[in-house]
Amino acid sequence: MPLERHLVVSPPRFRWFAFSAFLSMIVIVLTGGAVRLTGSGLGCPDWPTCYHHRIAGSWSIHPLIEYTNRIVTIVLVVVTGVTFIASWLRHERRRDLIQLSGLLVLGVVADAVLGAFVVYSKLNPWLVSLHMVLSLSMVVVGAILYHRSKYVYGPGARADVRDPHMRTVARGLWFLFGAVILAGTGATGSGPHAGGSQGQLVARRLPFSFATAAWFHSVVAVAFLGVVIGLLVAVWRPSTPEPLRFGVRRLAVIAMVQAALGFIQYATHVPVVLVELHIAGAVSLSIGVTQFHLRQTARDRVPGTRRA
Repeated sequence: MPLERHLVVSPPRFRWFAFSAFLSMIVIVLTGGAVRLTGSGLGCPDWPTCYHHRIAGSWSIHPLIEYTNRIVTIVLVVVTGVTFIASWLRHERRRDLIQLSGLLVLGVVADAVLGAFVVYSKLNPWLVSLHMVLSLSMVVVGAILYHRSKYVYGPGARADVRDPHMRTVARGLWFLFGAVILAGTGATGSGPHAGGSQGQLVARRLPFSFATAAWFHSVVAVAFLGVVIGLLVAVWRPSTPEPLRFGVRRLAVIAMVQAALGFIQYATHVPVVLVELHIAGAVSLSIGVTQFHLRQTARDRVPGTRRA
């Protein structure tokens, strides 16, 4: 009996497991972007080893960066795996948390396997784009898991819609946001940062010009920003619930900063530092859209998880 009590995970403690898994999804996107932007995508030409069945290649910068990213992926598999186990040990056990935790494990493994195909295809731009989309999708799943770990879900739980019209817009915003992400991966896939470096096989680019892809991405991004600014005007009325108002303000700030970064990086010929910041902005925007959607419904907090 004492052992069984020791293995039980309380809801407040599980929240920290969920937060760790969520944070790990953010880390893998940022480290993956660093691999590409430093030209280290082919630093390790084999997978899962680095070079000719050796664990590591030379001590030069590109193999070190690429293999460090692989080690980070292994750590993330462990973190998500432990979170999945904790979801089964949670008291009280909830099916939604188990499913979301399991989905994160599958997503990280799928991302790692897709990374192998990216390496062996010599950085095929379609696969690299898919790699980015899958990674951002896992950020969204991680954000949902963390949110649900803090609130009561299930039969009989409170679920009050704060504004039906705003909820409809929040659902539709996903389609426009998805178009922004896809257009952004198209711009990246046709741009100058292929992921390889001098002395390596030059990676192929997507079959359209960078200028055209960047123009299309900017058009979709401006449309997204226009909807967000419209939401900002809509929540200005006093009757708007504060959680919705806060969610829209945060989303508007992230969207405007991201738009400014996109314009500056294109005008300055896509420097590496600004591209990495733009990737971080895409992660922030993914979280912002997710949290805005989740804030449409008022729920009770899980006891012990409320901030002091």
